[in-house]
Amino acid sequence: MRSKKMIIATMVCGMAITGSAGVYAGTNMEKISAFLNHSIGFKVNGAAYSPVDNKGNKLAAITYKDTTYLPVRALADALKVPVTFDAAANQVVLGTSSGSTTPGSGSAVTLVAVPYTAAQKSEITKAFANFQGFETAYAPGQMVKGDVLQKISGLSDGVKFQFKHMTVNVSPRDYSFDYEGKDVKLSNGTEGKWYSPSGDTEMLTFGLADRFVTLSSPDKSLSKEQLEQVAVSVAKVNK
Repeated sequence: MRSKKMIIATMVCGMAITGSAGVYAGTNMEKISAFLNHSIGFKVNGAAYSPVDNKGNKLAAITYKDTTYLPVRALADALKVPVTFDAAANQVVLGTSSGSTTPGSGSAVTLVAVPYTAAQKSEITKAFANFQGFETAYAPGQMVKGDVLQKISGLSDGVKFQFKHMTVNVSPRDYSFDYEGKDVKLSNGTEGKWYSPSGDTEMLTFGLADRFVTLSSPDKSLSKEQLEQVAVSVAKVNK
């Protein structure tokens, strides 16, 4: 039996896009009925949460053909997750999925090849050549669409690839060893570890051949899922 304090809500794309808090007429509901997915439901505790719009006005639920609907943004606020709309796929996304078409959004991940120039490949090769027994050059082959490679630096303990939205370090040392974290398996089966050395920026480190690769997004615009997808693209540099 369904409690009176519980509302079964189905996502309504039309309302999510406009952000409307008002009650839609039946004719409008008919027009957007093609977006409804009755196989997915959400239970919202009305006693614990009363959704409001950006002006503080209470949001009214909609009942149509024995189904009660709430604006997607009301659910997003309750769950404390972002809500985005992917026009190409005609989908509303609650929370962050496996990535995004542009850094920070929540639709399907789109990776593009890092367009290394001949000069940059030479710079990478020289940076790795400074380490005895560590001369083989490795670099991320892909990045999230919209990101940009800004700088390649040879550090005292490895080589750093600085992008606009992420940092990739390749080092012979495993700095994740000293920190507690959460183990993760990448899509290619490689074992990795998420941890936060400073308690703020989360980092992903995994072993690759005789070295360790660490990825992070200092500006926090990339999700863990996005960084994990980029991680599997790190490979030897083709001259």
